[in-house]
Amino acid sequence: MSLNRKLISYGFTDLEKSRRFLGAPELQGLNDDDLFAGLAVAADPDLALQSFVRLLAVDRRAVGAAFSDQGRRAPLFRLLGASEALGEFLMRHPRHLDVVRPAPAVLPVVTQEELRAALLSSVGADPAEANPVAGVGGIEAYRRLRVAYRRHLTDLAVRDLCHCAPVDYLPVVARELADLATAALEASLAVARADLGEVYGADTVARVKLAVIAMGKCGARELNYISDVDVVYVAEGEDLDDSTLTRIGTGLASGMSRGVYSPGTEPALWEVDANLRPEGKDGQLVRTLQSHVSYYQRWAKTWEFQALLKARAAAGDPELGRRYEEAIAPFVWASSQREGFVEGVRAMRRRVTDNIPRDEEARQLKLGPGGLRDVEFTVQLLQLVHGRLDESLRARDTVSAIGALSAGGYIGRSDALDLDDAYRYLRVLEHRIQLMQMRRTHLMPEDETALRALARSSEGCMVTVRPSAQSLHDKWQRTRKLVKRLHESIFYRPLLNNAATLQPEDVQLTAEAAQARLAALGYQDPRGAMRHIEALTGGLRRRAMLQKQLLPILLAWFADGVDPDAGLLGFRRLSESLGESHWYLGMLRDSNAAAERLCAVLSSSRFITDLLEVSPESTKWLGSDAELVPDTFDTQWQEIRSKMSRHPAPNEAIRLIRLIRRRELLRIAIADSSNLLSQPEVGEALADADRAAILGALHVAENQVFGQEEQLTHVVVMAMGRQGGREITYGSDADVIYVHRPLPGADEAAAQKQAEAVVARLAALLTQPCKPPVLAERVLEIDTALRPEGKQGAMVRSISSYREYYRRWSLVWEAQALLRARPLAGDDDLAAEFLALIDPVRYPQDLGETGVREIRRIKARVESERLPRGADPSRHLKLGRGALSDVEWLVQLLQLQHAHAVPALRVQSTLAALDALGDEGLLPSEDVGLLRDSWTLATRIRAANVIWSGRGSDLLPSSRRDLEAVARWCGYGPGSGSELEEDYLRLTRRSRAVFERHFYGY
Repeated sequence: MSLNRKLISYGFTDLEKSRRFLGAPELQGLNDDDLFAGLAVAADPDLALQSFVRLLAVDRRAVGAAFSDQGRRAPLFRLLGASEALGEFLMRHPRHLDVVRPAPAVLPVVTQEELRAALLSSVGADPAEANPVAGVGGIEAYRRLRVAYRRHLTDLAVRDLCHCAPVDYLPVVARELADLATAALEASLAVARADLGEVYGADTVARVKLAVIAMGKCGARELNYISDVDVVYVAEGEDLDDSTLTRIGTGLASGMSRGVYSPGTEPALWEVDANLRPEGKDGQLVRTLQSHVSYYQRWAKTWEFQALLKARAAAGDPELGRRYEEAIAPFVWASSQREGFVEGVRAMRRRVTDNIPRDEEARQLKLGPGGLRDVEFTVQLLQLVHGRLDESLRARDTVSAIGALSAGGYIGRSDALDLDDAYRYLRVLEHRIQLMQMRRTHLMPEDETALRALARSSEGCMVTVRPSAQSLHDKWQRTRKLVKRLHESIFYRPLLNNAATLQPEDVQLTAEAAQARLAALGYQDPRGAMRHIEALTGGLRRRAMLQKQLLPILLAWFADGVDPDAGLLGFRRLSESLGESHWYLGMLRDSNAAAERLCAVLSSSRFITDLLEVSPESTKWLGSDAELVPDTFDTQWQEIRSKMSRHPAPNEAIRLIRLIRRRELLRIAIADSSNLLSQPEVGEALADADRAAILGALHVAENQVFGQEEQLTHVVVMAMGRQGGREITYGSDADVIYVHRPLPGADEAAAQKQAEAVVARLAALLTQPCKPPVLAERVLEIDTALRPEGKQGAMVRSISSYREYYRRWSLVWEAQALLRARPLAGDDDLAAEFLALIDPVRYPQDLGETGVREIRRIKARVESERLPRGADPSRHLKLGRGALSDVEWLVQLLQLQHAHAVPALRVQSTLAALDALGDEGLLPSEDVGLLRDSWTLATRIRAANVIWSGRGSDLLPSSRRDLEAVARWCGYGPGSGSELEEDYLRLTRRSRAVFERHFYGY
C-alpha cells in the first residue's frame, strides 16, 4: 500500500504536510506500527502527528516514555488529536506529561477539596485556612496558578477523551471543571489578599470578608472547558467604614480577576464576568449582604431571579457565602408570583436569540433554535413555576433538575429521558469544539475535516467505525429537532393529561400544579383554561384526537399573545362551530402558518375573534395569502348588484349588503394582522367596503321611496373627512353630506321632501337592526355634522341651494371641510357638477389674513373645548399634542393657501397632500417626514385600540396590558409597550413643535 493510500485510510487529509512530518528526524528510532496505532485513535491524525513531532523536539525522553508505554500511547494521541491548545501547554511544560496515564477501568474522581488544596498550594497558600493568604505573591504566583490549573485540566481532558461513553461522563466532567474554576478563584483571591496586605496592612485586609458567589454554569457546577465564569461579590468588614470596606473589597475582587485573566507569560485562563451583579455593569462591583437584599426586594427584574437560580457560594468566606445563599433563596422561589414574570423570562430568552448574528444562527449549539439554551430555558422555567412549593426541584444543575422534574411528575419519563440525552449530547459537542483551541465558542465547524474530527472525538473510545462528517451533521440536526419539539411541548403536554388519558408513561400533573404552570405562562384564569382544554380533548372523536396532538403547540402560541385566555376560549368556540369540518382540521394539521396566525389573532384581537365566531368559515383564509387580498370596490359592487337582483326585498337586500361589508372588514383585519397590507392600503380597503355598502343602501332606499311615488330628484352622497380622504380605520363613522337635483319640471318642495326621505331611509338601512339580525356586525354610522350650518342645517340640499349658500354665507371652516369632499354614491353627473361648484370654494384664490386668523381661532377653540375633560393632551390621539388634528389642520391650512396655484395640492388624502407640500417646497422635507410619522403612528394606534378591545378609543392606552397589545399591532416586538409609549410621546412632542412653527408662525 502506498503511503498516500495508507494516510487516507487512517483519516489524514493534508497528505503533503503529513508526509513531511513523517520524515522528521524526531521520529527516527520509533516503531512505525506503534506510531500509526496511536494515530489511528486520534480524532485529527494530522494535528496529532504535528503536535507529537513538536513535543519530541522539546523533550524526547519524556515523550518517548509515554509513547513506548502501550497503556499511555492511546491517551497521548487522543489528547494531541483533540486539543491543539493542551498540546501546546505540554510543549511549554513537558514535565506535566505524567498526567497522560493509562485509562483505568474505573476513572478516578477528583474532589473539590483536592482541587482547592492543589491550586492553593501552587501559590504557597495554606489550604487549611478559611481565607488563606498566598505565600507567593504577584505575577509569579499567577503564573504558577495557571500552570497548576492547566495540569489538572489536561488530566481531566485525558480521562474525558478516553471514556467509552462521553455522554454518560459529561456531568462528572462539567462538575470537575466548575470545581477547578472555583479552586482557581480561591487561589487567585489568596494572592490578591497577599498583594493588598502590602498596601493596606495584612491585619486590615484580613478584617474584610469577601464571598465569591458563582453564577451560571459555574454556580450550577456544569461548566464548559472554556467559559466566562460569572460571579457576584459580597463583602463585610469588622469595624471598617464603608469607604474602606468598598475599596479593599473591590481591590480583592479586581486582583482575583487579574490573576486568572490578565496577560502573562502563561496565557490567561478565562474571563471573570461580574455583569450579573445588581444593576449590571453600572452597579457597584462589591456590595454588602444587606445591600444585595435591599436591591432584590425593591428593584430587581424577573430575569435576575432566574439567574440567581444557580447562585452558589464558591470561594472566599464560606460563612458569608452561606448567609448570602439563605437570604437570596426566598426571592428566587417566589419570583414566579411576581407581576410580569412570564414577560420577563421570555424577554430574557428573546434577548439571547436576538443577539445571534444572522450568519451564525444555523451553526449555534447553544443559542439557536433546538440548542442548549432551549433546554435550560425549559428546565429553569419549570423549576421556578413549581419549585416554590416543591423543594425537591431546587437543583442547580440541568441534568439533576431534569431528573427531579421527572421524579416529581412535572415532565413525562420519556420526555425527560429524551431531554437529558439531547442536553448531554449537545454539551459533549460543545466541549469537544472548545477543547481544540481552548476558545469560548458554541459554533459548529463548517470545514468537513473539522466536522470529521469532532465526530470521532465525541463518540467515545469504543467506536470501531470512524463516523463521518455527514453522520455527525445528521445526528445533530435530529437532536435540534427533538429539543425544539420538547421545548414547545413540555410546558403544555402534561396539561392535556389532566383532561385526557394519553400514554401510561406520560406524566399527569396535579390540578394545583397544572394551574400553577398555566398561571406562570400568562393565563389569568387557569381553572377556566383547564376547562377549555378538557372540552377540546375529551372523547374519542377525530377532532378531539387531532387537538390532543396540536394543543401543546397551540397553547404555546396562545401564551405568546397578549391574552392567552381569550385565545383559548375563542379557539374552543371556533372548533365547536366548525365541528368535524375536514378543511378546518386539515388546515390546523398541515399549515403551521395558518394555525399560528389563528392563535395570534384569537389571543390579540377581540374585534377579529368576534367576527370569526359568527363567520367561522372565514378561518380558511388564514391558510392562503391570496384569500386575504381585499376585494376591490368594483368586485364588491358587482356582488351587491347580483344579491339585490336575486333578493329585491329591502330587508333581505340590506342584510346581504351588510354581511358583505362585515366579511370585508374581517378579511382586511386578518390581512392587516398578517402584515399583508400597509396602513394606507388598510384605509383604502376599508373605504371601499364602506362605499360599496353605502351605494347599495342608496339603491335600496331609492327603490323603496321611488316605488311608492314618482321619482322627483337625483341624490348624491359626498364623502367628507377621513372617509373622503380614504384614511379611515376600523369603526370609523362615515362623514358625508347629501346633495340632490330635482328632475326637470319637478316641484322643488316635493323634490326636497323626497330627497329627505331617501337619505333618512339610507341612514336607517345602515344602522337599524336587520331581520334576521346580522350577528357581531360593526354598524356603519352616518355622520352629517360637516353639512352647511352644521347640525342646525338642512340634512340634504339641492345643488342650487348649495350654490347660493356658498356664494353668500359660506364660512372658512366649511371651505376647509370641503377639501376632502369626494363622490361616494349616486348620480355621476350630479357629483361632477357639485365638485365643479365647490372647487373655487375649497381652493380659494386668496385665503387672506382674515381667513388664516379664523382658522387659527377655531383650532384653538377646538383644543380648549373638545378635548374630553380630564384627558391627557399628550395621549389623545386625535386632539392631543402633535396628533392627528394638528397634522391635518396644518396640511389643510396650507392647501387653502396654495392649492389654487399648485394643482398637486388638490388631493383629499392627508399623506398625499403632505408629500405634495414637500415636493413643492412648501414644507421642509424633514418636517414632512416627522408629520407623516406622527400621523401614521396615531392612526395605527387608533386602529389597534379597536382591534384589541373591539371598542374605539382616541387615547394612547395607559395600562400595561393594553399598551402591550397595541404595541404588538403597531409592529413592535413582545414586551415593547413602553417603547411604543416613549416613541409616541417623543414623536408627537416634536410634531407639535413643527405644527406651531408653521401653523401659528411661532
